[in-house]
Amino acid sequence: MQKVLVIVGPTAVGKTEFGIKCANTFNGEIISGDSIQIYRGLNIGSAKPNEKELSEAKHYLIDIKDPKDNYSVKQFQELGRKYIDEISSNNKLPIIVGGTGLYIKACLYDYVFFDEDEEDNQYEDLSNEELYERLNKYDPEALKKIHINNRKRLVRALNIYEKHHQGISEIKANQEHKPIYDCLIIGLTLDKESLYYRINKRVDKMIKEGLIDEIDGLLKNGVDFSDQSMQGIGYKEFKPYFQKEKSLDECIEDVKINSRHFAKRQYTFFKNQLDVKWFIDKQEAMETIERWINDEV
Repeated sequence: MQKVLVIVGPTAVGKTEFGIKCANTFNGEIISGDSIQIYRGLNIGSAKPNEKELSEAKHYLIDIKDPKDNYSVKQFQELGRKYIDEISSNNKLPIIVGGTGLYIKACLYDYVFFDEDEEDNQYEDLSNEELYERLNKYDPEALKKIHINNRKRLVRALNIYEKHHQGISEIKANQEHKPIYDCLIIGLTLDKESLYYRINKRVDKMIKEGLIDEIDGLLKNGVDFSDQSMQGIGYKEFKPYFQKEKSLDECIEDVKINSRHFAKRQYTFFKNQLDVKWFIDKQEAMETIERWINDEV
């Protein structure tokens, strides 16, 4: 199996710097697992690697989308796996660095996703009752979760059957929810007090670096707070400021609070959903990675 190193952990714990060190130490290249760093122009609020950091190691999935574009877990799965194959074929170590747990799990595990717009056949000549009856022949299990009046889901389920020659239920039942790569997932962590201090300092640094001007420029170029790109922490909290509903200080405090809450959710996801080896000491983490590369763990 292909080896894939994964570096996860709460926001502000130092994943970017550690990922670059790993890339340089173990002949690797980095795939960003972040859901906002893919957007051009959203640099400060997403804690995107700066020019110096990008020059120190090759990065993928950064600055590949315009701020008005949408991005999905399925897209990340496809692109992440593509670059894992490409990096591995060049005899380098793929290193996924990021904080979006669902993206990382979708890329590494045997998940199957379906396009939301997969309705090639609209079945305009069939009633809901007829759609329901037809689906009952192909995938009766799916009907336990689809109401007869939900035409869109009935149509989608039938189209999936036609495309994959299996029903949604059968496809999902065949998924083992196991990694499809030889993965080592390293989790960087800190004690709560130190982590919260670093989160607060990071937010203050973003403001000093010009986050407000960055958001203002995006808005003047047609980006809206309703766009997916602006739903990330560090951006969405400033909507009330630009709409003159809150002060700048209030919005900054909201970013800090939401970042701390997000860190808690990240811990919960990683601990419950992924087989993570946690480290406070980064040198210990490096030694574990080296043993894994040498097939000693």
